[in-house]
Amino acid sequence: MSDNLQYIEISSVAGKYGLSENEKVVLERINQKIAAGRSLDELMTFLFDSTRGICPCDRIGLAFIEDDGRRVVSRWDRADYAPMILQPGYTEDLAGSSLEKLLKGGQVRIIHDIQRYLAEHPGSKSTKLIVREGVRSSMTCPLTVDDRPIGFLFRSSRKPHSYTEHQVEIHATVAERLSQAVEKAWLIEQLGQANKSYLDMLGFVSHELKNPLSSIIMDASLFSGGFLGAVEPKQLEKVKKISAKAEYLLNLVREYLDLARIEDGMMRLNTRENVNLVGDVLEPAIDIVHSQFELQQQKFEKFYAENLSPVQCDAELLKIVAVNLLANASKYGNRGGIVRLSAEQIDGKSRITVYNEGPGFTPEDRGKLFKKFSRLNAPQHLQKKGTGVGLYTCWKIIQLHGGKIDARSEHGRWAEFWFEIKNKSLSE
Repeated sequence: MSDNLQYIEISSVAGKYGLSENEKVVLERINQKIAAGRSLDELMTFLFDSTRGICPCDRIGLAFIEDDGRRVVSRWDRADYAPMILQPGYTEDLAGSSLEKLLKGGQVRIIHDIQRYLAEHPGSKSTKLIVREGVRSSMTCPLTVDDRPIGFLFRSSRKPHSYTEHQVEIHATVAERLSQAVEKAWLIEQLGQANKSYLDMLGFVSHELKNPLSSIIMDASLFSGGFLGAVEPKQLEKVKKISAKAEYLLNLVREYLDLARIEDGMMRLNTRENVNLVGDVLEPAIDIVHSQFELQQQKFEKFYAENLSPVQCDAELLKIVAVNLLANASKYGNRGGIVRLSAEQIDGKSRITVYNEGPGFTPEDRGKLFKKFSRLNAPQHLQKKGTGVGLYTCWKIIQLHGGKIDARSEHGRWAEFWFEIKNKSLSE
């Protein structure tokens, strides 16, 4: 082995040199920070700033093993100089690399003179980059969690021969405490990015579908209404089916757009005072859903208490709730059955209730309601098309209003969904 390249087993230096009082204080501070760290950047920035006094460091890098152990990807880098050429996102295959040896041997690697190392290993792309940055020596330590390798911690100096076995002991001690925390922080960041990508795609696709579907429905309406000429009965029947399918798809698009707004934090209350629940929320919702009642040959009833008070609310968002509950009552209700909407005052709150005759749900299934993408497993529900998004959206909107939404049922006979909001100002 070249005297320029040194592999040191972590176990061989543990406690060998001992730590100074200052080093113990720094490591204890790091331990406390790691335990309370909230993000990968926060953890690594603190590590970079706090350990430079006890271990030479002009640059720190963190890389994770990804793609089922096939690649090493740089995910965090910090240096006290510029430019930093090897940036986060840099990727190398693990198989056959010098890093693979560290994982198998549980070793820390010291390169005393990186320029010399590059001359001996001219094919190393990463070495070429850090040499261009002015790095002259480095120390690399594998990170493991429960004997499972997760990545590497790189510490570099712009001076040659900066690292000794004592620094290896310090470096390995830090890496041992750091491994689990950085993996957890990185996984949380990955989940956040995946969720953002999902929301971006959801919003984009839904938005792009909305206008063409609306256009199809409008054209079908013109056609079936005879505005483009006489229509034969068979043609009229087919056009109505096209329109019904487009309406179904448009409703799905609206649900997903509402969900994207909620998940992305874009749904905000635009409250108005003295909103008339009947005129501003319920009647417009009935107009949207009424064709479904006719298609299902259902009897629609409504009851509005005379003492209804105006409320302060976001009428457009509450209309989304009313439309969802009425549409579900029709979809999951009996063909030819009753759907009933009522509005009343209860203890200073306005309560809106939607009732339908139908299979309802079991007490066990009640806990699945109002959860994202959750659908009931009963055969009579599964045969109906749905996304499991609508009731979750309703719940979020009612939560924004500081209200309550719930449901009850007599399984096999009826179901009833209701929500209530306070009549007084939301700010009170």
